[in-house]
Amino acid sequence: MSASSWFLVLGLVQLGLAWNVLRPVRAPASAAILSFFAGWLVGELALHALAAQLLLVAVFAWLGAFAAWPGLAGLGFSMVASALLVVSQRRATGAREAVEATLRDVPPALAAPNPALGTGLLVLPFPVRHAGVVSRKHVEFHRHDGLALRLDVHRARDHEGHGPALVYVHGGGWVIGHRDKQGLPLMHHLAAQGWVCVSVDYRLSPRATFPDHLVDVKRALVWVREHADELGVDPAFIAIAGNSAGAHLASLAALTANRPEYQPGFEGDTSVSACVGFYGIYDFLDRRGLFPNRGMEILLERQVMKTRRADAREAYDAASPVAQVHAGAPPFLVVHGSHDTLAPVEGARHFVEALREVSRASVIYMEIPGAQHAFEVFPSVRTRHVVNGVTRFLEAIRVESQKARAPSARTPVRSSAVSAARRSAPA
Repeated sequence: MSASSWFLVLGLVQLGLAWNVLRPVRAPASAAILSFFAGWLVGELALHALAAQLLLVAVFAWLGAFAAWPGLAGLGFSMVASALLVVSQRRATGAREAVEATLRDVPPALAAPNPALGTGLLVLPFPVRHAGVVSRKHVEFHRHDGLALRLDVHRARDHEGHGPALVYVHGGGWVIGHRDKQGLPLMHHLAAQGWVCVSVDYRLSPRATFPDHLVDVKRALVWVREHADELGVDPAFIAIAGNSAGAHLASLAALTANRPEYQPGFEGDTSVSACVGFYGIYDFLDRRGLFPNRGMEILLERQVMKTRRADAREAYDAASPVAQVHAGAPPFLVVHGSHDTLAPVEGARHFVEALREVSRASVIYMEIPGAQHAFEVFPSVRTRHVVNGVTRFLEAIRVESQKARAPSARTPVRSSAVSAARRSAPA
């Protein structure tokens, strides 16, 4: 095949990838998964993709691909794809406005500069590192039937005293994923500012059956509190966060603090001071029919719950954060992308509505325009703005928690600026 014909094919591929970023496919399940993988990196690294396209145009021009009509047609498709990537990049920069609108009542002074996500990492996003952060890895916190569960600890190189902690739960559909590949931009950013961030393992399906995953997360929370002095952690302020399946587990852990059925054979305080969920699944029963295809239902029935939803509605309900909301829930920040093909954004909205109806604490919803699933796994324009926003939320909650614990405290946390944001932020 001639260079001209090759570039025609290449131009069509470029156009398809760029179009998929803006109009992802949600059904059937196989197409939704392909749409996610095809649009994830291209969407978050739109400028990188644009640079690659321009380089290919230069190479094929040198090969004489544009001397015949197929090459010219391919060039036209490539130009349209480039324009769509520019649109995608503009949407990504719009994350800043979305974050600011959500947190308009949270004091900007609480947002420190973002050293973890500087220009260098936006140009070369892999691997995620920070010169001021040190990591202690592969620390075993529990062993179950010969399987070692481990955690990684990230904190500032010059960390002293006892700082706030964030326990991070990775995603991966409850069946895959690893603690050292997810949540790093957020954890490194917080660690550089004095937080101690702990990324934890949990048993994965199909070996594990729910609630095994949740039990392991709670074991990790107990371990962090028991080793607070060693880690330099203030045990009075431990927040939890997670992405995808990790958001589901983090939310459940936050909503079921100290429930004995999820702490078999061990005791300890599993309460948290705040919870941040990135693009999670919050309703296993899918009571509003929001799943766009049967993929999630099949995954839960065959791998995670190991029983049909119709035969175990009570168990599915117990595994659903939306069914566990209560007045004493800790402050929540729910983050979700508008273009998520794996976890429907409508589920996050419904979860936020349910929380706001009963919770006395802050409930903030941050919907990121154009963002796919897993958008914040590595540094990108969206990640930079969202990480800053999450930091503002957590720091605001921490400051209010300190005020509430102070002997002279007079004003309850509910009347804080964060609670004002809760009341005004759109769902």
